[in-house]
Amino acid sequence: MTVNMTKGQAISLQKNDGGSLTAVRMGLGWQAAPRRGLFGSRTREVDLDASAVLFADKQPVDVVFFRHLVSDDGSVRHTGDNLVGGVGQGGDDEAILVDLARIPVHIDQIVFTVNSFTGQTFQEVQNAFCRLVDETNGQELARYTLAGGGQYTAQIMAKVHRSGQGWAMTALGNPANGRTFQDLMPAILPVL
Repeated sequence: MTVNMTKGQAISLQKNDGGSLTAVRMGLGWQAAPRRGLFGSRTREVDLDASAVLFADKQPVDVVFFRHLVSDDGSVRHTGDNLVGGVGQGGDDEAILVDLARIPVHIDQIVFTVNSFTGQTFQEVQNAFCRLVDETNGQELARYTLAGGGQYTAQIMAKVHRSGQGWAMTALGNPANGRTFQDLMPAILPVL
């Protein structure tokens, strides 16, 4: 059963049977919004990029994004860059796979971001979402929908963080501006 998350909501990543999730996929999907022009509606391709920044005690120690597809320890993997979105017709256009069991013990948070590499604002995007999927069985666990457009070019989407003996996810949905994850670091640090 999927939990439709709201901004700031946290969910545990424990399985219903009491076991812990071992591998999750953070999926990102989007479509370019049609724009009205002199000769009718048209769309312009939008290149959104998903990134995962790994933190240890509030310090960034690794990142996975379109130019660094696998974390240094191999526990987090990006499936590849999608330059236009909407290819999956509601499915994931980009995905980041996280092997929770292999995350080094010093990593305590993974923050997922989305940014418009081409600098377009979220007013030019529609049907954008991020979702968390149990990678072992394909079950969608949580979905966070980007709503409202906006004059910003990035979003701090969600974080997966250690909680007791397991992991939890918090939907953040914080708007930001930047073309790369590096540009977003000042907006990420307050949510750690």
